[in-house]
Amino acid sequence: MLPKLRKLILSADNPIDIALRVAIAGNVIDMGIPGNITNRQAWKSIENALSEPLIGNQSEFIAALSKAKNILYLADNAGEIAFDRLLIEQLDPKRVTVVVRGGPAINDATILDARAVGMHELTEIIDNGSDAPGTLLADCNPQFLKHFKEADIIIAKGQGNFETLSEEPGNIFFLFKAKCRVIAEHAAVKIGSHVITRRNQIPSLIY
Repeated sequence: MLPKLRKLILSADNPIDIALRVAIAGNVIDMGIPGNITNRQAWKSIENALSEPLIGNQSEFIAALSKAKNILYLADNAGEIAFDRLLIEQLDPKRVTVVVRGGPAINDATILDARAVGMHELTEIIDNGSDAPGTLLADCNPQFLKHFKEADIIIAKGQGNFETLSEEPGNIFFLFKAKCRVIAEHAAVKIGSHVITRRNQIPSLIY
């Protein structure tokens, strides 16, 4: 899928907008919810992301990116990380550090998955030292925590990262597809929405 999607992005009037939508659409590749994904479903998710509005403040995200010198990109699923590469290519990869899981968790991306899509040829990759399906800061290694603290902006992909970081401090933007009722309610969006939201824009809900 990468060659077709890269051509689509590079031929667009606003490449970063299309790359952002493709990256969020890639979040449908999740073995936890619904448990399986087909090539057809992945393409359908992309088509929806390109035609439907993104829920959230995209202009604020783009403005924050333009000022950032140090971007921390928290990956989510294997497979999806190929879509992340397309977005990172548009962000000036020299200022991006990509973070993967420290060990297998469902189908979350590890170092091997990042290397499989050539991410190591593009930018620095580190792991967070944890095999939790999300980012539990108390379970992460010192190298990751240092990057987390020093980042100008943190891009957190997927529901697992949203669940575990939505109450943590930091300039965190969450990119995900709302795939279950609990997460949709917490983000105050409809199930199926393609979401870009900032930590301080999330409603304080108890569930």
